[in-house]
Amino acid sequence: MNTLILQPLKPRNPLVGASRRRLAGAHRRSAGGVRQRHQQTLHRELRDLDRQRHSP
Repeated sequence: MNTLILQPLKPRNPLVGASRRRLAGAHRRSAGGVRQRHQQTLHRELRDLDRQRHSP
């Protein structure tokens, strides 16, 4: 009778299954990033207004 010899499978990473089952939503900017973006926009608009006011 022929015997079938199977090689053992490589061990699996136990954390992968859990991460694949988790629902991943849309990534959002952090609150600090949003504040920084608004602050940069405000400073840019104020700078542009100041330039328009002082232009000939």
